[in-house]
Amino acid sequence: MNVAVVGDGGWGTAAAALLDAYGHTVTVWGPFPDYIEEIRKLRSNPRYLPGVRLSESIRWTAELREAVPDADVVVLAVPSKFYRDVCKRVAPLLDLRHTFIVSLTKGVCPETHQRMSEVAQSVLGTDRVVVLSGPSHAEEVARRIPTAVTCACADHALAVKAQELFNGPRFRVYTTDDVLGVEIGGLVKNVLAIAVGASDGFGFGDNTRAALITRGLAEMMRLGLRMGARAQTLSGLSGVGDLIVTCTSSHSRNHSVGERLGRGEAIGDILASMKMVAEGVDNAKLLHDLAQQYGVEMPIADVVYRMCHEGLSAEDAVMLLMERQAKPE
Repeated sequence: MNVAVVGDGGWGTAAAALLDAYGHTVTVWGPFPDYIEEIRKLRSNPRYLPGVRLSESIRWTAELREAVPDADVVVLAVPSKFYRDVCKRVAPLLDLRHTFIVSLTKGVCPETHQRMSEVAQSVLGTDRVVVLSGPSHAEEVARRIPTAVTCACADHALAVKAQELFNGPRFRVYTTDDVLGVEIGGLVKNVLAIAVGASDGFGFGDNTRAALITRGLAEMMRLGLRMGARAQTLSGLSGVGDLIVTCTSSHSRNHSVGERLGRGEAIGDILASMKMVAEGVDNAKLLHDLAQQYGVEMPIADVVYRMCHEGLSAEDAVMLLMERQAKPE
């Protein structure tokens, strides 16, 4: 198949390498011509996926019209804050008669609070959108480390089509029709990873980490079920699976942000020093709004929001969580 990967970050690059290895024709778009030329010459992506040698058969371009119009599949892999604007640029180039979309981005649109699949459907004018999510750090996918994820679409046949596209010897893909559950899991886990990172940075241990992950999962369940997701999805790869890997991995940018917050660094300084986007920082505000909208208690997510957007210290966050009124589990 002809595949256009929109986004030259780590996950977009890893997806391109995976699909190229299967024999598909892959073109990757990135927004900055100079950097695209650097990737093309080096055959590596030193900024977003260092140390991974990329096949010479992967094409690189800074022009969407060179990637999208002939694609059978468009893979969207841009940060959530840029997702709507990039979709607007992709829309007039799509041939909706045969092209379908696979969205890899986790989060919620800052302006509309739509999930990424909802943004893609409304802006691109198609319901042929599949969400792919799960415990899948780009660094490991690109190195062919065994990984399992979930493809979600209300149209089962389209979910199977995406499954067939991505499934391989080292990348196992399951399907579901619970798009909401898959996307809520991806949103919440990024925020909770900041909490776990802050605990690690503050110097706490395994007990604290396990408590945050477990009670964080309870928060994910409360919000997801209130919104209409299925418990089975939230306890699966795109929920608890992604939560575990993001909260415990050295690859996690969100965990790294939390660690630095736990050591006392200011959020502005942390973000200014990062080359890649930590979705959990922006997602914390959006998750805070969703929790209020649906009347769901999410104390861990709330202190992450306050650390990232109101200057709450990690020490005060601990006090707020540990001194809450005692209650049944």
